[in-house]
Amino acid sequence: MPKQRIRLIITGQVQGVGFRPFIFCLAEQFQLTGFVLNAPQGVIIEIQGPVSALRDFETELPTKLPPLARIVTCEREEIPIIGNERTFLIRKSTQGKGHHVLISPDVATCADCIRDIFNPQNRRYLYPFTNCTNCGPRYTITRSIPYDRDKTSMACFPLCAACHEEYTDPRNRRFHAQPNACGTCGPKVWLTDSQGKEICTRDQALFETARQLYSGKILAIKGLGGFHLACDATSEPAVSLLKKRKHRCR
Repeated sequence: MPKQRIRLIITGQVQGVGFRPFIFCLAEQFQLTGFVLNAPQGVIIEIQGPVSALRDFETELPTKLPPLARIVTCEREEIPIIGNERTFLIRKSTQGKGHHVLISPDVATCADCIRDIFNPQNRRYLYPFTNCTNCGPRYTITRSIPYDRDKTSMACFPLCAACHEEYTDPRNRRFHAQPNACGTCGPKVWLTDSQGKEICTRDQALFETARQLYSGKILAIKGLGGFHLACDATSEPAVSLLKKRKHRCR
């Protein structure tokens, strides 16, 4: 059966969106060998196998993309076969010039992660920073590309053993999800008073925040890109006070 090897250079929204594990699983499906990696010019794929299998791979690739992925261009080149290649690998990102990658915007928590958050048996139960390759922060935490954890604001949070296992498993939806974290290794939440004095942390901070809002207080909740002022919208005194502090008469 005739074999072929091709190189694809794909640009668009293809880093930090589960694109490489998608390619890995697609290559496994068609029993192809080669590699995929992130590079400044996009995602580079070298893949080889029977011509018919390669044709099926190229047909399915644009039709079964991860939810956040978007292809802008795809350069295709036939290259020499590599003998004795037996596996398909996800290689380490390369550095260099040329920036043809669109970093995904920050994306609201997906349904799968919401189920994790509200499942008492899940290790991320009530952990507010839960995310995966289909959701969570992207653009706001990115410092440079290729989009890797060491180039984001998550670099200062070393992964615990459980998160590292997810992060390095191509079949896991958190494979190379750069903001991947849990209550053991990731960012924490805490609540302070108006003078900056810490009141409580972790789950208790969430419960106390809800209690303070219910009692008519105004809170500043720090998010990815700034602060969100929050109050009980059904409380006229709270809304009036917020308007007064914001110098808005209406």
